[in-house]
Amino acid sequence: MPPTLSILVRNRDFRRLFCADLIGLGADWFVQIPLLSLLLQLTGSGVWGALILAADVGVIALLQPYAGVIADRFDRRRILIIAEVAMAVATLALLVVRTAATAWLAVAAIAVIAVAKAFFVPAASAALPNVVDAEDLPAANALSGSAWGTMLVVGASLGGIASAVFGPYWCFAVSSALCFLSAVLVAGVRRPLQASRPATKPEIGEAVRYIRKHPRVASLVTVKAAVGLGNGVLTTFPLLAAAYGVGPLGVGLLFAARGLGALIGPFVLRRVLTHPSWLLPGLAVSMSVYGLTYLAVSAAPWFPLVLAGVVLAHLAAGGNWMMSNFALQTEVPDELRGRVFATDVMLALLSVGVSQLIVGAFVDSVDPRLLIAVCGAVTLVYAAGWAAVTNRQRRALS
Repeated sequence: MPPTLSILVRNRDFRRLFCADLIGLGADWFVQIPLLSLLLQLTGSGVWGALILAADVGVIALLQPYAGVIADRFDRRRILIIAEVAMAVATLALLVVRTAATAWLAVAAIAVIAVAKAFFVPAASAALPNVVDAEDLPAANALSGSAWGTMLVVGASLGGIASAVFGPYWCFAVSSALCFLSAVLVAGVRRPLQASRPATKPEIGEAVRYIRKHPRVASLVTVKAAVGLGNGVLTTFPLLAAAYGVGPLGVGLLFAARGLGALIGPFVLRRVLTHPSWLLPGLAVSMSVYGLTYLAVSAAPWFPLVLAGVVLAHLAAGGNWMMSNFALQTEVPDELRGRVFATDVMLALLSVGVSQLIVGAFVDSVDPRLLIAVCGAVTLVYAAGWAAVTNRQRRALS
């Protein structure tokens, strides 16, 4: 058995946490893909899809300073369970979205789900090093990094198919049940998910000061923003699928291709984790590949080439996320890890939200291919600037 997979057999607690993450992520995408197509059908506009995507990432980003403090102050297992149950309940509210006049309820429900995810993300990332032994951390990160992509492939593919066959409301009910199942799995984790409870009340300012004093950590918490600023491309997916004449199934395939790339990326780039000197250059290359590939996607003449380009772009993005997470887990002490990860996620998702809102403002009036090209170019420019700054830092420290 490959070493990366053997940890699932050897470590019961990691297996339960990993499976809970898989199920929760799958439920999330099993909601979003049918919902994006439903809103386009009900309203005839791509703006509502942009609002859904922006509400999802924007709420998570804005709550990260508070979520990080909570992750370092309270029992992380309890945080994860409460978050999953809240997502399950909020998902049921989507069953009442039946007309254009009720489209706003979809945005409100997604915002509530995003609140729950905001507290789930830093708690789960900060807990991982406490669930596995130090020598298993690279393998655990590769698997955890691939979980998002795995379930985007499964959730997006099945969501697109199930929505076309059974309708979106059936998907919403199934997703709610899956979130409840994820909560049950987390409840069975036995290892403590943090080293110790802090003696003093954690403050987000302490993490900010720590980041400022450590240039390498500052570089790591700003790296995900490059891909985030290019994520406005997601807003174009429903219209891009319509332009190629592939409808809701095409939307599911585009998101599935994104997930397939994110699934492969952590495994392809896992070797970088064992060579610390490769990390920063590897991050710069992964950002650049994402930007260049979406520039190519914008000019692709047929849909299969678009799907191949989306896979490659998100292979780079998935590796980027996994590499930066691993580096932060090894650099940052446990008592600060939740708040540093919260800052990291906040910066990443704010960039995603800004990108999606800007693209959403033009998605009904500008060719989606042009918007995709602009997003790719923005990521490429950011990657060049980030690489220049980190190179100067390395030279100053050498």
